[in-house]
Amino acid sequence: MEQYWMIARSVTYAQRMERMLMAAGIRTRIFRAPRDLSNMGCAYAVEVTGGAVRSALSILRSAGLYPAKLYLLQQGKYVEISL
Repeated sequence: MEQYWMIARSVTYAQRMERMLMAAGIRTRIFRAPRDLSNMGCAYAVEVTGGAVRSALSILRSAGLYPAKLYLLQQGKYVEISL
């Protein structure tokens, strides 16, 4: 199953994103983003499985929450996807 990481600029922003998605029934997980995926210092990632990523992005955008970056895990590497 595909995994997507939505990068948030802070833990607070990631928590807002998670709460919005969990309220919509989309399962997520928050963790500190690896330094090589973000140049924002203390960025956090919100993980979403492949089947829910489009819905998740739509829900977040309608709530005014915008991930800084989006990555997809492919063959053990994360590939940035333009938003």
